[in-house]
Amino acid sequence: MRILVTGSNGLLGQKLTERLQKDQSVHLIATAKRDSALNIQRGEFQRLDTTDGTAVNDVVTRTRPDVIINTAATTQVDQCELDHEGCWKNNVTSVENLIDACTRNNVHLIHLSTDFIFDGTRELLDENAAPGPVNFYGESKLAAENLIIKSKISWCIVRTVLVFGVTSDLSRSNIVLWVKNSLEQGKNIQVVNDQWRTPTLAEDLAAGCHLAAIKKAQGIYHISGKDYMSVYEIAVRTADFFHLDKSLMKDTQSAKFIQPARRPMKTGFIIDKAKNVLGYEPHSFEEGLAIVASQL
Repeated sequence: MRILVTGSNGLLGQKLTERLQKDQSVHLIATAKRDSALNIQRGEFQRLDTTDGTAVNDVVTRTRPDVIINTAATTQVDQCELDHEGCWKNNVTSVENLIDACTRNNVHLIHLSTDFIFDGTRELLDENAAPGPVNFYGESKLAAENLIIKSKISWCIVRTVLVFGVTSDLSRSNIVLWVKNSLEQGKNIQVVNDQWRTPTLAEDLAAGCHLAAIKKAQGIYHISGKDYMSVYEIAVRTADFFHLDKSLMKDTQSAKFIQPARRPMKTGFIIDKAKNVLGYEPHSFEEGLAIVASQL
């Protein structure tokens, strides 16, 4: 099977690139705007800006993938709120281009989406939960979902929650690395106690996408971690695991933070469908922390 990954320099993209190279049945086509952040031993790398429709169609036509896994996106929520045009171009126009290329070349599309398409008023969400984004990032990701659903291509949408992990160059932070690095440096930090998530280890998300690709899964899947907790509890459990000073942390409420974009309050996922249909089985949060620790 030939699998093309967009955004292969990102956190998920790197984990997918590493994972798919180990599958002897897969020929990997890793793509990104800039040169690869990873040394690709099995497969190939193509530079690709997914906002360029001509380039997308050229690369897809030339490399002949069976499946595209689209991880490319602008995911910085506040940046999206401040730059609607840039956000829309990266999160929606790119998907239009991929749909067009998939239509022309008969390719199955797996698209990464987000818990931020929801309004955060309900505790745990399955694939049938009604969306209602509270920020522009969520609006852009929902618009992309709707384009895919209305298209005539073969598709799968994978939604996920608060991804954490280690990139090869440590250039990207996330909740776990931010807490660990801040406390190691002796910084006092404030962490919200009224936002709830099911944080997702990047390796688990890559495994879920791999399973979906091999099965050419159809429809929407919620793929996240299995531990539902507040962001403050995530920070506490991270500090405990790495034996760091929790007295440097203070829990606070979201209303105390001034940010350009609102965040949904509760967006934990029910992952039964992914478990039952795909065979997805995530690590516990502490097991995920151990994997992070082994890579640092």
